[in-house]
Amino acid sequence: MANTFGNKWSFTSFGESHGVAIGGVLDGVPAGLHIDFDTIREELERRSGKGMVGTSQRAQHEPDEVEWLSGVLDGVTLGTPIAFIIRNQDARPEDYEWLKHTYREGHADKVYEQKYGIRDWRGGGRASARETAARVVAGSIAKQELAAKGVTIRAALVQVGAETDPAKFADTIADYQREGDSIGGIIECRIYGLPVGIGEPIFDKLQAHLAFAMMSINACKGFEYGTGFGGVTQPGSAINHISGGIAGGISDGSEIIFRCVFKPTPSTPKAGIKGRHDACVATRAVPVVEAMTALVLVNYSA
Repeated sequence: MANTFGNKWSFTSFGESHGVAIGGVLDGVPAGLHIDFDTIREELERRSGKGMVGTSQRAQHEPDEVEWLSGVLDGVTLGTPIAFIIRNQDARPEDYEWLKHTYREGHADKVYEQKYGIRDWRGGGRASARETAARVVAGSIAKQELAAKGVTIRAALVQVGAETDPAKFADTIADYQREGDSIGGIIECRIYGLPVGIGEPIFDKLQAHLAFAMMSINACKGFEYGTGFGGVTQPGSAINHISGGIAGGISDGSEIIFRCVFKPTPSTPKAGIKGRHDACVATRAVPVVEAMTALVLVNYSA
């Protein structure tokens, strides 16, 4: 099972949704980087979705407090592996005992057991979106390194179901939640300040690495950049000037724009699946998209 992302700034995540803790190890981070711990806490708060409509009860109550185990002294990186954990303080494995002898439709329960001969039935174990909290911590450190080089990453939810007006997103999600159902969404991410020349032709294209990272996020079902799928309805003469910030797999120095689509969670009361689940997972995936984008970019620039 692959649990490590990147090779220059390598990030390994560990832990299960309802185990003792989740966490990660970041290797390759240079010495001397001043870490803003408040920013990391803010990023985790964004991922938690506290106060958002449709956020699961667990996310609303889980404190997500980071314990730093190594690699940092007085807020400055040592150049050695950075290890951290986030203890699962609101884990309730007993809520999932009914899954010991059954499989949830739309989940990886069955295929996990078929592949490995064993599975963690406690909320999906490694397959749970709980794991993404560790990605947000690692990605926040990567974002801080990139910011020092003038690169910023900004993602936002731009569509919920068929609704594209952000002012109506909360009401749309609430409608599905009242019905005991869920709905998907689209996240758009923009990268500013990336210089010309990031990425390689053929198999190391920048967009290929971004797509790989985004498709590793729970519930992500699609990736597009530039004109994306919408470009198929337009003549070349109308859109040949739109690069999306990438040409031939290489950054061209302009703003990079890409989008990801997140499916509705299959875990809903309407489907008869018990547990603490989001009515729209896309709302909490925004900082995860930013985190994985940052981890892609620092592996190019390291």
